[in-house]
Amino acid sequence: MTDPLPRLVDHEQRRRQITDAVRRVIVSGGMGAVTFQTVAAEAGFSVRLVQYYFGTKHEFLLATHRSVMEDAGARFLRQWNALGSDATPREAIRAVLIELLPLDDQRHEETLVLGAFGWANLTGQGINAEETFVAPRAVVTLVTDQLRRAQLPDESSSADHALDAALVVAATGGIAQGMLQGFSTAESATELIDHLLDRVLGPESKH
Repeated sequence: MTDPLPRLVDHEQRRRQITDAVRRVIVSGGMGAVTFQTVAAEAGFSVRLVQYYFGTKHEFLLATHRSVMEDAGARFLRQWNALGSDATPREAIRAVLIELLPLDDQRHEETLVLGAFGWANLTGQGINAEETFVAPRAVVTLVTDQLRRAQLPDESSSADHALDAALVVAATGGIAQGMLQGFSTAESATELIDHLLDRVLGPESKH
């Protein structure tokens, strides 16, 4: 006897399967390889089904970028909660910066994908650059807040922590890209992060 009720389709799962396929296409072939046809083939769906969920290439690119940011944000939140309320500003900033490095397969893929989005912005492909700035700005704000927490009693109140934070985040992005190119290893990249924090916050005190 057949079930008279049609199977319910998990639309969010389908969308995620499509954006995951977009990620894999970008990793294997770059942003230029992303089309409805290549994404459908990678996902194992018909082109028509991909178009049903995302009417334009812009839509599925934007959704893919958002999915990367949501995955990274969930990891940040877990790391942040694990630190606890007694974490020093340095510990908090370091935890955030280490999460930006491609130290495992997932972060390696995310760094490749985000790098491809960045290059596509420069060359006028993909999605608008402004649509990708929400997450980096949030990280800069978080680092800025922690730098203010770490301010020394004799430090000038006019110290521009926002500029320092933007510099730290930009430097970390460069370190991450260097890892992809083989310029830095996981160990040397982590050492660079610690050295960067020494330059901004002063050497870590040893107890």
